[in-house]
Amino acid sequence: MDDRTGEADAVREVFESSPILLCGLAGPDHRVIAANAAYRTATGRDDLLGRPVIEVFPEIAGQQLYEMADRVYRTGVPQAGQGWRAHLEREPGSGRLVEMYVDFTVSPRFGPDGRVAGLNYVGMDATDRVLEQQGARLEATEAARRYEEAREVITALQRQLLPAGLPVLPAAQIAGSYLPADAGDAAGGDWFDAVPVSGGRIALVVGDVVGHGVAASAAMGQLRAVLHDRLDESGDPLVAIAAADRMARRLPGARAATVCVAVLDPAGGALAYCSAGHPPPLIAGPDTARYLSCAGTGALGTGATYALSTDRLEPGEVLLLYSDGIVERPGRTPGAATAELAQVAVDAVAGRGLDDPGLTAAERVCLHSLELLVRQTGHTDDITLLAARRRPPVPPLRLELPADAGAIRPARDALVRWLLDQGAGEADFATLTHAVVELVTNAAEHSHPDSPDGAVTVTADLLTNGTARLVVADDGHWRHRARPAAAGFRRDHGIGLAMTAGLVDELRIDRDGPGTTVTVGHRISAPATLLNAGEISRGAAYRPAEQDEAAGFRIRATPAGSRLAIHGPLDATGAEQLTGELRRLTLGGTHELTVDLSAVTHLASAAIAVLYRTAGPARLYAPAGSVAQHVLSVAGLPHTTDDPDQDV
Repeated sequence: MDDRTGEADAVREVFESSPILLCGLAGPDHRVIAANAAYRTATGRDDLLGRPVIEVFPEIAGQQLYEMADRVYRTGVPQAGQGWRAHLEREPGSGRLVEMYVDFTVSPRFGPDGRVAGLNYVGMDATDRVLEQQGARLEATEAARRYEEAREVITALQRQLLPAGLPVLPAAQIAGSYLPADAGDAAGGDWFDAVPVSGGRIALVVGDVVGHGVAASAAMGQLRAVLHDRLDESGDPLVAIAAADRMARRLPGARAATVCVAVLDPAGGALAYCSAGHPPPLIAGPDTARYLSCAGTGALGTGATYALSTDRLEPGEVLLLYSDGIVERPGRTPGAATAELAQVAVDAVAGRGLDDPGLTAAERVCLHSLELLVRQTGHTDDITLLAARRRPPVPPLRLELPADAGAIRPARDALVRWLLDQGAGEADFATLTHAVVELVTNAAEHSHPDSPDGAVTVTADLLTNGTARLVVADDGHWRHRARPAAAGFRRDHGIGLAMTAGLVDELRIDRDGPGTTVTVGHRISAPATLLNAGEISRGAAYRPAEQDEAAGFRIRATPAGSRLAIHGPLDATGAEQLTGELRRLTLGGTHELTVDLSAVTHLASAAIAVLYRTAGPARLYAPAGSVAQHVLSVAGLPHTTDDPDQDV
């Protein structure tokens, strides 16, 4: 054997034993002229040599592999790939495809004339690596999904532990805002509360539990409950903080929490406050601001002693309680951050800077401080702001109207204006306007059935504890509703009072004197602003718009007449129109019809009576959480919260 033969044998041995997949192709039909053991094993083919690739691997048609080989042969430009997926029939003729992933390079092989004579394929089976990476990505995706779900649950939990709204009081405007940490630590332990206490005063609370997550939220909820209970009972900041301190000594998650409690008398401006290791309150006017001195010495559960301090809030000033997240922003020293907060608060009180005419001064301090300060630096901790400002009380509402259907709209419109002046929230508008419509309708229809000379009076007062007291009185005669077993009983009659009672906190009927007096009591509140990082610049908070609701009422039927959509307030006037439409579209009660109540803003008992009479052919649709859904539930009228026509 000569040297050349030995070298050729060595090359063949290296080629054959290489763990890399090696294959040589020749000509434009890509005939296999060489394939090592690794290539044959990976592809499950032994009979390769001299055959075109398309004949050896017919199953890979459509996988763009032939096309790639043609392109390299035609252009002379190599092609490489990482983790390409291919389906091969490792047992030819079995019909069972195996998925594999390969890293490869296909390069041209040039002949003596410089033209492409064939292709060289060099590859590695990357299946194990790619599957491992895919598994890791799936695990990471699943972990991220579980994390986001947990974060959403914790955030939702914390928001449920915070007050849904802030009390609306005769002589004070209260506003609050809450922004959770922008970091990935989930919800934290900041909280706020506003508690009406004896003597027309209001107790304001802002606190901060150490840490984040479920434990911090749970500790926050317990501390807030204790403070709220003690303030409601005693109205004394020291008594409340002493109770929270005792709890913090027993509850590890609450230890070292900080809290500030301030009790304001809006009538005269007297202010009593106590701090347990919390940043001092700020009083801001249109020109200057000052931080109050705090006699408290340490956080809850640390053995500190606490003392009460006093001050005075002047008309036109805003009292601000806050958590340390607003003064511990990235890139700011505590001194610089507290000075910035004071300046922004002064500008907000004066109405300088951002122009949000729909906001009160207290709301501007809470919202503008967040937007103007956080947008400069970001934030790494929860931020809670709670503000109060004295205001002159809104005069009580006093109306005397004829006891007929014409009194319904003036009574409702006057109550809407009164609630707007008070600053009530959306839910209270819906509840109390519904109540006044039902009570005035009841007085008009039942107290004077045969006399045109009756009268109805409507009064509304806001009590010092934030309860709106609505009184509707008539000078007619009480008419008892027939019992179910009695002649003349109709299920759709007499439901106005029952519906009203189901919507408000308290309803009392007095029939001792001439006529009937119905008194409604309902705590009204304004929503606190609970934000996320993307909502800081959303501007004015919700304000119910005063509008002519009658102009917004409309009934629309589909061309086929199988669905009726109602928009706006459905009162006694609309009920008459609804009656005609239902008769027309159900052909006198012989055809089914979907009545879409999702856009109804008011659903009076007169309309409920109409719907009772057509409950058979009419399918009532009222989405969960809608005005109609709540009223229909109170009235006991069958309905669905899922659109029966959604698949039509």
